[in-house]
Amino acid sequence: MAANLVSVVMRFLTPDMIGRIANGLGLDSNKVQSAISAGVPGLLAGLSGVAATPGGPQKLVEAAKQETGMPANLSDMLGGSGQSSLMARGSQLLGSLLGARDQSVLTEAIGRFTGLGQGNSTSLLGMLAPLVMGTVAQQPGSLNPNGMANLFASQKNNIAAALPSGFSNLLGGTGLLDSLGGAARDAAGVASQTARTAGSAAYTARDAGQHAVSGTAAKWLWLIPAAAVVAALAFWLNGPVQQPTPQHVASAQDLTVGGVDVGKQTTDNLSNLRTTLSGVTDVASAKAALPKLQEVTGQIDKTGAMMGSLSADQRQGIANIVNPAMPAVNQLFDKVLAIPGVDEVLKPTIDSVKAKLATLPA
Repeated sequence: MAANLVSVVMRFLTPDMIGRIANGLGLDSNKVQSAISAGVPGLLAGLSGVAATPGGPQKLVEAAKQETGMPANLSDMLGGSGQSSLMARGSQLLGSLLGARDQSVLTEAIGRFTGLGQGNSTSLLGMLAPLVMGTVAQQPGSLNPNGMANLFASQKNNIAAALPSGFSNLLGGTGLLDSLGGAARDAAGVASQTARTAGSAAYTARDAGQHAVSGTAAKWLWLIPAAAVVAALAFWLNGPVQQPTPQHVASAQDLTVGGVDVGKQTTDNLSNLRTTLSGVTDVASAKAALPKLQEVTGQIDKTGAMMGSLSADQRQGIANIVNPAMPAVNQLFDKVLAIPGVDEVLKPTIDSVKAKLATLPA
């Protein structure tokens, strides 16, 4: 059975590598990480479409043969003139495989999903394309047309499952996900159901807020905790979304102390945790994920250190972010630790993360 191609690519994109890519592009590393989590499966979805067309597998074979030196050479090409050459090569590669339209559709969706904009997304995707094709080239049998076609046919479920739901919604109707067929529709259905659950949770929070206050203010104050819950759940379930309108960001100031947005720190920590855990499928990927989990643990420590400076209302705001997310987080913990051999690699770190998250809403 072929390895999960998304996970194989992501193993090379360590926190250090992501940081170097972000520095090279002059972008925020958290946004770059979010863009990568969407861009890798998005790019693979596009290549899956190429593999399903007449002559497409042969085109992919020829492109893969040109990138057999990747990903080993990726680190050496980051920064300096090598980076510009890498981006230009990747952009040309995407244009020849996906065509100008699909390339533009993909970069625009990534730009909207992360807030990076289409220009920055184009540069980032140009850097990712050679890595992805180099990884494809390493898969058994991929350097002949039949093997290439079979590889992408076997990866449909993995690719669909890795697409962040908010991102897959942006690609809906563009045709870029058509090759995934039912796998993409099933993933979208799960996302839709989860979104309905999130909406129900928000109404529950609203009702609780209405009972907690009285008079005319009760008609309006429930909007603040409800908006915080909706924003947190949307981030958790869908990853970064389009920039909210001004009336939706007023409550964010309530979670800022000493110029630091503790609420954003918390949602970023949860998002990074989810992304890291989702990439664990075996012992090898668990070992690759360990430094990322340790980095998330350190970030949670920084957030925890600021809790004492928050007011009671602000701490409740953090609780409104963390508590709704914990059932899904715990399910991911259990799923990962149930994989044979992973328990020995990750359990101490996961136990530490669980303990630290439990103290945040206190």
